[in-house]
Amino acid sequence: MSDVIALGEILIDFTSFGVSDEGNSIFEQNPGGAPANVLACLSKLGQSTSFIGKVGQDQFGIFLEKVLNEVNISTKGLVKTKNAGTTLSFVHLDDKGDRSFSFYRNPGADLLLESNEINKQIIDDCKIFHFGSVSLTGEPSRTTTLEAASYAKKQDKIISYDPNLRLMLWSSAEKAKKEILNAMTFADIVKVSEEELIFLSGTYDMNLAAKQLLKQYSLKLLIVTLGENGAITCNENGVASMPGYKVNSVDTTGAGDAFTGAFLYKLLESGKTPENLLVVEMEGFLMFANAAGALTTTKRGAIYAMPEMNEIMSLIVKDKLK
Repeated sequence: MSDVIALGEILIDFTSFGVSDEGNSIFEQNPGGAPANVLACLSKLGQSTSFIGKVGQDQFGIFLEKVLNEVNISTKGLVKTKNAGTTLSFVHLDDKGDRSFSFYRNPGADLLLESNEINKQIIDDCKIFHFGSVSLTGEPSRTTTLEAASYAKKQDKIISYDPNLRLMLWSSAEKAKKEILNAMTFADIVKVSEEELIFLSGTYDMNLAAKQLLKQYSLKLLIVTLGENGAITCNENGVASMPGYKVNSVDTTGAGDAFTGAFLYKLLESGKTPENLLVVEMEGFLMFANAAGALTTTKRGAIYAMPEMNEIMSLIVKDKLK
C-alpha cells in the first residue's frame, strides 16, 4: 500500500553545468519529471509512494528505474517500451538559477502509456492520487491519465493536480488551456503558479481568478505559488498566505514539486481532508512547503535535491530567529 501515487512523466533532465575547457556547454544527467519529483519529496519525508508511468527500454529508462528504487518509490507501476526512447529535457539555467526547457519527445515513452497498462490495485490502495498536465499533451497518455483520475475519484481518493504548464509541448495555447481545464474537473487539490493562474483564468486579478477556479471546478483547495514571495492557499474556510525563504538558489528545477510533496505530506500528517483545513493549519502547511521548495533550489537537479526533514525544520527555525 502506498500513501501517495503519481501518474505521468519521468525523464532525464540534462542540467546546464558550465562549459568545458574548449568553451562548449556541459550538461549533467539528472532524474526528473514533475510527478516523480513530488513522490521523491514525499518519500524523503517518510511517506510510502508509488509511480505509474512509462520509460524507454534504453539506458536512460534503466537509470530512472534504478533511481526510483534508490529513493524508495515503488516501481510496480513502471512500464518499459521498445517503441520509443525515454523522454529527455535539456535545462538551461540563468545566473539566478531560473530555468528554461528544451524537450526531446517525438514521442517520448511517457506519451505511450496505455489504459490497459495501469495496475488499478495500486490506485485502490492509495490515499492520494497525484497527476499533472504533461501527460495530457498527447495520446494515448491523455486518455490513460483521465481514465485513471476518474477511477481514483470513484474510489474516493484525494485527487491532487498540478497543471504544470509547458506550452512548448502543446500544439497551441488554446489546446493547452482546454485540456488542462478539462482535467481539473477530477481534482480536489490544485496547485498553480501565479503565471498559470493568469493563463487559465484569463484575468490578472488573483483573488477573482482563485474564486473563479474554486467555484467553477468545485475544488476543495487551491494553492497558488509565488516563487520566492511564498504562496497562498484557499478553501471554503478562508485564505492563508505565507512568505517565502531567502536562500542561495542555483537551480529552481523541482522547487514547485518539492512544495507540492511537502504540502501533501502535511495533509497526510494531519489526517484531515483539504476542505476541512482551517486557515491557521493552512498557514503551517505553507510554511513547511515553502521551506521545502526553497531548499530544493540550493542544489542542482530535482529528485536528488529533495530536502530531509531536519533541513526543512532547521530553515524554519532559523527564519523565525531572524
